[in-house]
Amino acid sequence: MNYIVKDESAIYYEANYSSDNALFLKLGSESFLLTDSRYEIEAKESVKNGVSVLITKNLYKLANSLIRNSKVKNIIYDPKEWTILAFSELSDNLNIKFKERIDFSHKKRIIKSEYELKLLSISAKLGAEAFDGLAKRIKKSGFKKDEYSLTYKAKEALSKKGKYELSFEPIVAINENSAKPHAMPTSKKLRKGDLLLVDAGLKYKRYCSDRTRTIYAIDDFSFDIYQKFNSKKIQKIYDTVLKAHDVAIEKAKSGMRAKKIDSLARDIISKAGFGDYFVHSTGHGVGLDIHEMPYINSKSDTIIEDGMVYTIEPGIYIPNEFGVRIEDMVAMVNGRATIL
Repeated sequence: MNYIVKDESAIYYEANYSSDNALFLKLGSESFLLTDSRYEIEAKESVKNGVSVLITKNLYKLANSLIRNSKVKNIIYDPKEWTILAFSELSDNLNIKFKERIDFSHKKRIIKSEYELKLLSISAKLGAEAFDGLAKRIKKSGFKKDEYSLTYKAKEALSKKGKYELSFEPIVAINENSAKPHAMPTSKKLRKGDLLLVDAGLKYKRYCSDRTRTIYAIDDFSFDIYQKFNSKKIQKIYDTVLKAHDVAIEKAKSGMRAKKIDSLARDIISKAGFGDYFVHSTGHGVGLDIHEMPYINSKSDTIIEDGMVYTIEPGIYIPNEFGVRIEDMVAMVNGRATIL
């Protein structure tokens, strides 16, 4: 199979190294990593056996030449990775067939190897430890601080002073801001007795983690999954989301379609009368990218298999009041979902 990938995570998957200026090219039995001189030393130290590192000032011109000289008749590519200009430079005067394969790399990566599962498990555990560290920071000096400051504290806790990259910008949302699934930080300050939602993750050896907790912010709070609120309305909604989370994990099985797992969570929320307030999918795959296949939504016919890793993250969002989301990463092992 002949193919070319441009996305950085896709390149890393193929070569064990990538940079922000690189291509990976597979031509028959030959594999090439193309990059520029800034990355030459690290690339040659890091790439998999059998991958040739080629240094150039023009990635597309060199890739074009390699393809031309190989005399292959077709090459697979993912159009999502390419701009019109870049693809035009790559394909200039080549008399071959470029075959579109949307999500080509994501489909290759949907089943994780044992090694990948180990890295994802470590990433998830480090992420959970970071939540514990964030709780300590907030209890020590986070009350009366705004969401900007709390987001900074989350970044400190997750990165462990720069040791780890973040999977994405953390979401730290208080009370009515938590009703926005992808809330941006504001000047709203945390008071004792507030509802606080935190969605965050870190990377371990480039593999992402993703976790959400919603808590009752009192003196001795923790990011434990079991929470008690002083509001009956919040408690009812929290317990509904927790039940949806637990049932979807407990009943998920290899061989199910992804949309069935989505319905396991969604049906519980709908039967409780909050279906209109569950406004996103139940989950998404996690790996080198924070959003990968499989997508756990109401339209996905993907058959869930052992080795897949994805989130379960039901939520209920009451506009201008509050939102509750509970999220964990799971891996399919021996036919069942196991929380990482």
